[in-house]
Amino acid sequence: MSGITLDQARKIITGALAKGIDQGLKPLSVVVLDAGGHTTAFERQDGASAMRFKIAHGKAYGCIAMGLGSRALFERVQKQPYFLDAMNALADGALVPVPGGVLIRDDSGALLGAVGVTGDNSDNDEMCALAGIEAAGLVADAG
Repeated sequence: MSGITLDQARKIITGALAKGIDQGLKPLSVVVLDAGGHTTAFERQDGASAMRFKIAHGKAYGCIAMGLGSRALFERVQKQPYFLDAMNALADGALVPVPGGVLIRDDSGALLGAVGVTGDNSDNDEMCALAGIEAAGLVADAG
């Protein structure tokens, strides 16, 4: 597995922020993690609130830690809240299981990392994450 490059991470961030601007969304923060859960790149728009890095990171980290998109984690929380509470305890509270986190894959399906977006409502955050991945020419795995 080659992993996400800094150039790819920057393209994802640029694409995600551009989508937010195009849609007139609130200030966004975007983090890209590699497949091991390490931060590759992060940007926040002017006016983004102080906890946005941790929220964006938690969305992306949840994807890496659990192997699925944060929307799928959110749906699982609805059905099995105690399971996700336990997983979050094991992760030292680092998981944020709401939409806005998306796994990033290459054309062959290999996991490269994950992106987390926060700042607007969760559906809009996810829309921007998907747009960023597409802008980088990579494959989004929100499931």
